[in-house]
Amino acid sequence: MNYLNINDKNLVPVVTEMNVLLADYTIYYQKLRSFHWNVLGRNFFDLHVKFEELYTDARIKIDEIAERVLTLRYHPVSNLSKYLKMANIEEESPFIEDTEMVVSILSDHKKLLAQMKLTLDKADEAGDEGTIDMLGAYIRELEKSSWMLNAFIKDTADQLKKVELESVS
Repeated sequence: MNYLNINDKNLVPVVTEMNVLLADYTIYYQKLRSFHWNVLGRNFFDLHVKFEELYTDARIKIDEIAERVLTLRYHPVSNLSKYLKMANIEEESPFIEDTEMVVSILSDHKKLLAQMKLTLDKADEAGDEGTIDMLGAYIRELEKSSWMLNAFIKDTADQLKKVELESVS
């Protein structure tokens, strides 16, 4: 039964990009677990907790993405070997400095956001409101996490951009 009222031909690009996003999130999840286990240094307590928070969120999103693919009436990709070939995100050694871990995670966020926006475009073309709604929330959450991680690695002398407002008479 086609309860979605969306043509299957229009869903194939959505499902394809959702599977790439699933692969990206799976590699990202494991990288976060690895960083959580291996972080050292004076930022240990902050980053150990933050990486756990991020991988817990990623684990939930992995399940939601796979279930959205199932809702669209397709099987999600579920093999690690395929994820490694499909993903935009790559594995990384955990034996790097704590702030380098944050820089790596921020790079992954950029890739995740790009993949989400690509998937969002395909969902919009297909009229897939459920995927659009899900991804919109993901984008908002990941942008906020990125802002916070970026603030963590900034020097206290760094400043945000300013907008000069004209005087209101």
